[in-house]
Amino acid sequence: MISYQNPSYAEDARNLPPAKKDKTDYIIQKVIQALNILEQFHDEVDELSLSQLSRRLEMNEGSVELLLATLKSRNYIEQDRSTQGYRLGFKNLELAQTVLKQTDLYRISHPVLAQIAAECGETSAVAVLSRTHVVELDAVHSEHPVQVVSRVGVHLPLHCTAAGKALIAWESDETQDLLLKGMELKRYTPNTITGAEELKLHLRRVAQQGYALDDEELDRDVRAVAAAIRDYSGRVVGAVVVTGPSFRIGVDRLEGEFIPLVQRGAREISAKLGYHLAEPQPPIDPAPEDVPPAAPSAQPRAASQRRKAVRTPRAA
Repeated sequence: MISYQNPSYAEDARNLPPAKKDKTDYIIQKVIQALNILEQFHDEVDELSLSQLSRRLEMNEGSVELLLATLKSRNYIEQDRSTQGYRLGFKNLELAQTVLKQTDLYRISHPVLAQIAAECGETSAVAVLSRTHVVELDAVHSEHPVQVVSRVGVHLPLHCTAAGKALIAWESDETQDLLLKGMELKRYTPNTITGAEELKLHLRRVAQQGYALDDEELDRDVRAVAAAIRDYSGRVVGAVVVTGPSFRIGVDRLEGEFIPLVQRGAREISAKLGYHLAEPQPPIDPAPEDVPPAAPSAQPRAASQRRKAVRTPRAA
């Protein structure tokens, strides 16, 4: 206990304003635990049981069940009556749509995507970087009965997607190295690049030519082309990508139609974000002569091998 010999000192001490707490002192653990439950559902994890959630969160089932009941009451969590498993509720979708509508990139890019899809007849999308993955924010689908289904909201790998490569091709060597350290260069098809040095050389070529290709690198018999979107500062903030089955996106159409189309779309969106082409871009060191161009293979695989090109019913 502090004793003040001079009464004035004690009075001054009582009148001092309370010390400010650090913001981290106000973190509420129950809220963190509830958010941790929601974050267990991602990518391919669409349903979990109570015991699975308990093990993942390292919490007892009684505490998890109480949190789930609260989340269910506000439609953030749903429970399947037959399996008793839990999954995300539609309230999350409502919030996600609100976030998208508040995003300039989403609002500005949608009419451009619609125009691109109308011109080329294939699915167009806008994608952004999410740590070591690429995520499509919005897509306008092809009207062909056989089309590539978009994956809006799904985390996709950077190293084998056109949008992913377009997003990181202009990053510095140091940033690319950091990204590569946090990535698994998994092989999805025989065309997937799985070597870090090979990928860096490939990205340098992408930056030189101004577009990126996915030549059946993520899915067999699916090709895609993407171009980077820049904001007012010249920073790459997204990518325009067109995706379709390889039997419709041949080499000739890529060079004569799809590449100019996505580059034009990316320029249009960039201009609306305040970017001017007259501004200098970061210099790109010339790629070594032995680096193969980021171009598609000349012959598409047989149509019978297609996996991701799906047939959709025509409207009546």
